[in-house]
Amino acid sequence: MPAILPLKGHDPAAYSRMALMPLAKAALDTAFQPIVETVSGKIHGYESLMRGHDKLGFDAPPALLDAFAMSGELTELELFTTSRSFAKFTSLVEFEKRTLFLNLDHRMLQAGQRLLPLLLAYLQKNAISPSSVCIELSERSDNSSAPDFPNLIAQMRRMGFKLAIDDFGTGHAEMKLLSDYDLDYLKIDRHLVSRIDALPRKRHLTKTVVDMAHVLGVRVIAEGVETEGEFLVCRDLGIDLVQGWFVAYPSLEPSEFRDGFPHLRDLGQNRRVRRSVDEVLVRQQVEAVPTIREDAAIETLFEIFRQHSDLPFIPVVNAHGEPRGIVQEARLKSYIYQPYGRDLLQNRFYGGTIARFIDPAPVVDIGADSSRLMAVFSGTEDAKCVILTENMRYAGVISAAALVKIINAKLVRQAQDQNPLTGLPGNQAIHSYLEETMADGGTTRHFCYCDFDNFKPFNDHYGFQRGDEAISLFARLMKRYFFSPSIFLGHVGGDDFFAGMTGWSNEELEMIFERLLEDFENDALRLYSAEDRERGHIEGVDRAGIRRAFDFLSCSVAIIEVPAGRVFGDPAVLSAHIAGLKKRVKSNRDGILFETL
Repeated sequence: MPAILPLKGHDPAAYSRMALMPLAKAALDTAFQPIVETVSGKIHGYESLMRGHDKLGFDAPPALLDAFAMSGELTELELFTTSRSFAKFTSLVEFEKRTLFLNLDHRMLQAGQRLLPLLLAYLQKNAISPSSVCIELSERSDNSSAPDFPNLIAQMRRMGFKLAIDDFGTGHAEMKLLSDYDLDYLKIDRHLVSRIDALPRKRHLTKTVVDMAHVLGVRVIAEGVETEGEFLVCRDLGIDLVQGWFVAYPSLEPSEFRDGFPHLRDLGQNRRVRRSVDEVLVRQQVEAVPTIREDAAIETLFEIFRQHSDLPFIPVVNAHGEPRGIVQEARLKSYIYQPYGRDLLQNRFYGGTIARFIDPAPVVDIGADSSRLMAVFSGTEDAKCVILTENMRYAGVISAAALVKIINAKLVRQAQDQNPLTGLPGNQAIHSYLEETMADGGTTRHFCYCDFDNFKPFNDHYGFQRGDEAISLFARLMKRYFFSPSIFLGHVGGDDFFAGMTGWSNEELEMIFERLLEDFENDALRLYSAEDRERGHIEGVDRAGIRRAFDFLSCSVAIIEVPAGRVFGDPAVLSAHIAGLKKRVKSNRDGILFETL
């Protein structure tokens, strides 16, 4: 096949004298890249990507599109690649439940009303619902400058198409699009995602973007996720969907994805097994408010409000069961109570459907913690509810009153988890801290496990009350030496304690623990009788049943260091290291032993 030379170094006007489509039909194809749910790892949809441009002599698709625009064949090219995408999409198992993300050249969007009939014709030919198609609006070009752009977006929404901002974080009109139009997805550009697990600045910025999007009812997709660390941080920041090499490379044969992605499934299963207290509380308070389809007739909406007279709003979903917003009864009253108002609502001018009366509503996954729910709720002016989803489908709503109940119940459970003797958080809180901190590779982390030496014979000899005094003593010393709010202290149970911190050096930790352990040994001597102190030991029975002498109380500390840049999704990774380290530290003269994970 003869190569078409790229624009660089050649006369652009030459393309206006060439017929490029015959060559394009022979060379071009479409690859699909999966877009998956971060919580479950399930496939939500696919982005269609052009392939074969290099066979025509172009370095990248944009250069090829420019050439076709000059030859006057851009519309024909876009329709050809779109038809290829639709045909490949319908060959997939359960394609009706997926979403196809299409990148249409901005010059096609500027064509305005000519675009939609062409798209609809191809959809009907392939029996694809508009709800299964998402049009990506690239931030690399100013789509909104087209005169008919607002009407085009509104019409796409009414027809059921989904819309996404692509390349968020690289363009010049992103906030304008987000503030002026009702959108379904926001795709965070790879530049923000790259090394997000190691760069706190990117995490803070991305978290702000995610919270802002969720307040507006927009779902967030992270593009270009290439490592497990990036994936874990995206998940913990509340990003709904991800795509990138860590999930799967784009493929010309997307049917190979039908078995899913075991590595994501495992990460998702670990997270689901460790379902948070917050999720349990949220599920107890979720309200199953009935929904209505966005293409439903106005009369259907009236009927639902009649049947549920106590509801001030009705959630709206698309053909996939995905939230599109809410319809508020108050907005309809201005029409209902006007002469001929009801007839006007049903008039053909209004389309006879509820689409134009949909208001945005915040949307959050049902697995989100209560603090994220509260942040989204408080960030929405005059919020009626937060819509909850599971696997991206509507799951119910949370009202302000229900959220207050969740917060109160969480505070009660936290108090229950707190050890009454030491006032320190228990295992559940320790587990949550580990899960969050291990996935944050922005800095060095240390996880410290403190275990008394000779506690059982001491407790047997003097009784549990004196044993409780020793435990309380150590807890007070921990709070004295580790007083920074950024340090997490926990009580595993009995004579086992935990401390977690970030940004410390081994030398700093060793110095603090040496002083703490020395103070503990000295202060613990007061818990012994004068006779035992004079003798220098106590008599007791060891685990083998043999009576022998035991030294006074001391403490051993096993410290796991996780360097910056290393992330883990499962705290169980620590278990094997801790067990071995605890055995070795008991024979260490200093009582402190470090190990790098």
